[in-house]
Amino acid sequence: MPNNTALRMGALAVLIVCSPPSGRSETKLPAILSSHMVLQRDRPIHVWGWAAPGEKVAVTMHGANRETAGDSLGNWSVYLLPESAGGPYQLTVAGSNRIVLEDVLIGDVWFASGQSNMEMPLKGFPGAPVKDSAREIAGADQPQIRLLQIPKKAADFPLRDSDASWKVCTPETVTDFSAVAYFFGRELNARERAPVGLIDATWGGTVAEAWVSLQSISADAGLMPVFAARAGMMQHQSEMAAILAEEKREDEAARQAGRKPSSHEWHPDPASWGPSALFNGMVAPVTPIAIKGVIWYQGESNSRRAFAPTYGKLFPALIADWRARWHVGEFPFLFVQIANFTSDDGEGWAVIREAQRRTLSVANTAMAVTVDVGDPDNVHPADKQTVGARLALAARALAYGESVEYSGPLFRQATLEGSALRVWFDHAAGGLMAKGGAVKGFDIAGDDCRFAAAEARIEGTTVVVTSGGVAEPKYVRYGWANAPVVNLFNSEGLPASPFTSEDAIPAP
Repeated sequence: MPNNTALRMGALAVLIVCSPPSGRSETKLPAILSSHMVLQRDRPIHVWGWAAPGEKVAVTMHGANRETAGDSLGNWSVYLLPESAGGPYQLTVAGSNRIVLEDVLIGDVWFASGQSNMEMPLKGFPGAPVKDSAREIAGADQPQIRLLQIPKKAADFPLRDSDASWKVCTPETVTDFSAVAYFFGRELNARERAPVGLIDATWGGTVAEAWVSLQSISADAGLMPVFAARAGMMQHQSEMAAILAEEKREDEAARQAGRKPSSHEWHPDPASWGPSALFNGMVAPVTPIAIKGVIWYQGESNSRRAFAPTYGKLFPALIADWRARWHVGEFPFLFVQIANFTSDDGEGWAVIREAQRRTLSVANTAMAVTVDVGDPDNVHPADKQTVGARLALAARALAYGESVEYSGPLFRQATLEGSALRVWFDHAAGGLMAKGGAVKGFDIAGDDCRFAAAEARIEGTTVVVTSGGVAEPKYVRYGWANAPVVNLFNSEGLPASPFTSEDAIPAP
């Protein structure tokens, strides 16, 4: 949407969100507070809803009781004292009527969001299966895992509720639920022996700016290009049509060449790309629920040349925005670095990966590298188990305080040694290894930033990189391609992140 329209919508949001529920004459809870839900352990338990102005409301659970009354607009809100993991409990709300929620658990709540690789359900997409999908679904009777799937909805202002309710994890309920989120939650439930609530708020083919609040975007002048880049698309849908046409041409060319067409993300609804549209419709309704943390998998749709340069500023802004909206501090924000995909020259997947890597400077974040488990011919890799497991490793370290290596090697610095560069890494204390032969994927360049393929060898916890064509090297990079061929790992078998040592992220 154009900038002036967006700002008008921001003002309108204040009026709409604060307006009283029309015609409400009885006590009511939001749909996302339902039977079978998980409430976050060790934090004040928030229960809220609507009633007639002045109406008295009492909330009771596990021996705790709080009373309040509807304000002049009919809103009410109470907090119960924190609880340790347990349940099932019954939660009752008594006002002009009585509401009873059954089978309520206390555990850890994780918010899973992003585009199609996080959305990809356990049953897979047509033509893009999840590895061992049938077996995984059949074994998904997990009564201590609960699922809340937020419907796809774009909105012009922050909504207060969503048409969703919690479900117990069974083969039937998990089939259409995020595979990455399920594998992540299953791992944590098995290790923590505590209930896990998973909230799936995903939409394939969407851009990061759609998931950030309008207030955060408009507060940073550096993000104003977001509105300019999207204005024409929102009004005329021409860019969406161009993307679809280009991807279809790529598929047809592949067929004529006797190759399997790539699996693209399709973008059926231009509204899903509107700045703040998905924050308003799919994130805002959930922010009153206390959470343990976030898992995020997105970036592919920001890889177009027109959009990629903004990601390095946009992604940290999204993290800060969500932390501010949830009001539960700097919760762990765990994200997936986009995998390897043979896209076209109009996209800069390496630029997005580098922006994601540099976002690790934000406190209490971790990144799961996936360049070793992607599929160059399919934007939706089948191995979601590894992705979920690596996110769970990060959660064990950041959220649960385990002393466990959770990251592959991350670039620290490069030092000049004659005509070579020595590359130093974090998360490599146990040493480095190259799978399948010599180290692949390194380039070096001089002051001119003209990179040349380089030879690399491992020396302990470092890699020494040289090239006969670069006598005075200054910069080094690794895995700098849409679908890089790389093979560097640490001793724990976790892959190194692609990177460039250049001071600023280069344009695609």
